This record gives sequence, C-alpha cells and structure tokens, in this order.
Amino acid sequence: MSDAIPVLINAAAGTGHPKEQIEQLEQLFREAGAEARIMPARTGKELVELAQRLGKEKHPIIVAGGGDGTVNAVASVVAGTGIALGILPLGTLNHFAKDLNIPLDVRDAVRTIVSGRRVNVDVGEVNGRIFVNNSSLGLYPHIVLERKTQQRRLGRSKWSALFWATLNVMRRSPLLDVLLRLRNEARRYRAPLVFIGNNEYVMEGFNVGKRARLDAGVLSIYVTQRRGRLALVGLALRALFGRLHQARDFEALTADTAEINTRRKHVHVATDGEVTVMDKPLNYRIRPRDLSVIVPVPLRAKSLS
Repeated sequence: MSDAIPVLINAAAGTGHPKEQIEQLEQLFREAGAEARIMPARTGKELVELAQRLGKEKHPIIVAGGGDGTVNAVASVVAGTGIALGILPLGTLNHFAKDLNIPLDVRDAVRTIVSGRRVNVDVGEVNGRIFVNNSSLGLYPHIVLERKTQQRRLGRSKWSALFWATLNVMRRSPLLDVLLRLRNEARRYRAPLVFIGNNEYVMEGFNVGKRARLDAGVLSIYVTQRRGRLALVGLALRALFGRLHQARDFEALTADTAEINTRRKHVHVATDGEVTVMDKPLNYRIRPRDLSVIVPVPLRAKSLS
C-alpha cells in the first residue's frame, strides 16, 4: 500500500462517506489501474492536518475528494511543492473542477486521476492564504457566516439557509469604504462587494462565473457599482440570467498584485467559500503556474495514442 494514492475525503459534507462508499471508491481506483488509500476527515481542522501530514510524506499525488473548500485545503499544502493535486468533485458546485474540464462523474474523475496529465495553473493569495477560485469582502463573507448560523441554530438545509441568510444580510446592506492600490495607482470606492478572482471570470452572457483559462497570471478584480437593496437584488437576478453589464453593474480591473485597505482594523474575507478574519491591509497576489493539477487528456491526444 506504500504506492497507494492518498485520497482525502470530506466526510463532513452531505451525509458523509460510510464504509460502503469508501469501499466503492477503492474499487473504482482498482478498476482504473491503481490502489487508493481513502482517508475520511470529519472536520475542516482534521482535513487540513491530514493534508499537511501527507505533504510532508512527499507523495507524488494527493487527491481532494469534496467541494471547492476541500480542494482549497489540499491545494494550500501542495502548491509550490511539485506534488500533483487530483480532484474528486464530490461537492455541490465544484467550480474549480468545472473550469479545468474535470468530469463530475466519479468513475470518470477517478480515471482522470489515474491516467490524466499534469498541468500547472495559477493560484491567488491574500495575506498568505491561498484561493483557487476567488476571494471577496463585503456582502458575501457575511452571507456565508449568516448561512452557517442558520444551519447550526435552526437546522435549515444549505440552500434554505442561504436564502434566509441573503435576505438578512441584504436587509442590513453593509457598505465598505475601500482604498484599492494597483501598482502606482490608488482608487477609492464605497461598495457592498469587492470580488477578486484567480484569473478572469466571464461576467456577461450565459457563461457568467466561468473562466476560460487558469494560467494567464492575473488577478481579476470586480467592484460592484450597485448599492441599494433593490439594486443589489436586481444585480443578482441579472447575474443569474446572464444579463450583467460591466459599465452599469461593476468595474472590472486586472493586476498581478493588489492592496486593499478599509477603515476597519479587521476584515472578514472569504477565500473559496471559507471566511477568515484578517488584519488590514489585504495584500493580494497571483502565483503563476504554482499548482500542479491532474486533468483529462485531450480527446485528440487519446485518438493518436
């Protein structure tokens, strides 16, 4: 089993991963031509500790089985080390896997891990914390915190809690006074949301929220122009139906580094859906091609082999 691929599973998500599911995953890896050591983690802390331990053991591949938060935890350990990240997209949204064209079907994702190819992609970083998708401050981190409170105290489902959390936070409609520094330029904003992406996001049309590439070496920065509650609801609806307009709804910028200051000493910052309290200033940077990820072999390459 020393050559077995370590697979970290977020057992806290959904209904967890009982013994039968773990055995099924092990069988899928055998059918694909490899042995796997499935390691369920029942808390976020346990997940990070397991990832750190595996990183020290210098495995050539470490697999993250879960959603984008699980991928972030493992990516934070393997970025910059040469260890490849394999992805089993077992979460709800799986944005990173989708942008890399990794199959969402578990059997096909396992085959990709065993027989795929390595590519190097960028990661973003804020005050030493990595993100593979995006980071934000303002409305979104507060919605995440409120959603978790709704789930914990009221026992609501994730989507129900998200709905009520959004209503509660929008009712308060918090605004941030932000000083954004890009290279030698400084800009001031009073905005409800600042969004920083790892590479550029599609912000108009029906592919809103997707990225065409993850290796362009840039941060994409979006500052919302809308402030009032009704205007923000309209913004959310237009995003849902692919009808955003840059000039009217947000300002878009790109840079390889950015510094964000606010009047507040501490700021709630979301990174790939997890919220952390950080000291200002927030120092963002892109780390070009610092993460090795296993992705599918192109169909043409398969036909030629």
